[in-house]
Amino acid sequence: MREVLDDSAGSQGRRSRARTPAKHRARPRAVPRKAMVETMKRYTVRYERDEGGWWVATVPRIRGCHTQGRSIEEARRRIREALGLFIDNTERVDLRDEVELPKDVQKTLRKVAEYRQDVEKLQKQSAGALEKAIKQLTELLNLSTRDQADLLGLSHQRIHQIKQKAG
Repeated sequence: MREVLDDSAGSQGRRSRARTPAKHRARPRAVPRKAMVETMKRYTVRYERDEGGWWVATVPRIRGCHTQGRSIEEARRRIREALGLFIDNTERVDLRDEVELPKDVQKTLRKVAEYRQDVEKLQKQSAGALEKAIKQLTELLNLSTRDQADLLGLSHQRIHQIKQKAG
């Protein structure tokens, strides 16, 4: 803590350890206001394949900010480096990917995403039904773990795991 001259009335020039300058009042992990504004910056990065099969990454809002890579991941890493030539603190910038693909491929990718969401929802429902079935087989019919596994088409170890997780 720094000692600061107390200018308040009645202090008569005494030094006070209780006061600190304003710039030191922030908590150690506080983000400076300027950095907070930079955190909010968002840029769209457009990725397109060139005739050689390379991915060309471009930030449309910043003229001249572009790079390329053999994979999307490599282009993504390099565009952040290229962006660093134009702005500070690229680690705090949110980059939104916009991959240019043919319309039919985009449609197929959207369908895949929908199916994956459906599968995730069904997996959750299946897990709930499985827990309920194990509970009923245990409490109502007093079946052994091995019999439950045989009826449900699972290993007895998996039945045991589910029972422990359910609680």
